[in-house]
Amino acid sequence: MRHSPRPATHDDLRAIQEIVQAAYSRYEARIGRKPGPMLDDYSALIDEGRVHVVECSGMVQGVLVLIPQHDAMLLDNVAVAPAAQGSGLGRAMLEFAEQAARVAGYRSIRLYTNEAMTENIELYSRIGYSETHRVEEKGLRRVYMSKRLA
Repeated sequence: MRHSPRPATHDDLRAIQEIVQAAYSRYEARIGRKPGPMLDDYSALIDEGRVHVVECSGMVQGVLVLIPQHDAMLLDNVAVAPAAQGSGLGRAMLEFAEQAARVAGYRSIRLYTNEAMTENIELYSRIGYSETHRVEEKGLRRVYMSKRLA
């Protein structure tokens, strides 16, 4: 299955919100509150051109939020619908994010995840991200990671 992200439109908003809800709600008890991506304003992010989606069989199944910063591309969010998990969609979106960062002229891409999301930290470490620092922001304990791009 080939996964090609496209810019999100407001027609995708409901699907984006549902995917984010499904992807992150399982962490609420572990963190003690809603994870950051569940609080984001996806309508505004769509207006800013920051959100990409991937469709499979005519339905949005993946969400990717990229935010250009002064020295790196921020991979702000990546989420896959439960029905598409294990299909390679998440990996394809991560590869797209890295390629988008290269095309934009960045030499690195960064992300953050909640320190309670240990599975994410392990995954990102396996695919070449290194932890840069930990900080508490907006009441959330975040682990920042970065990856040099070839």
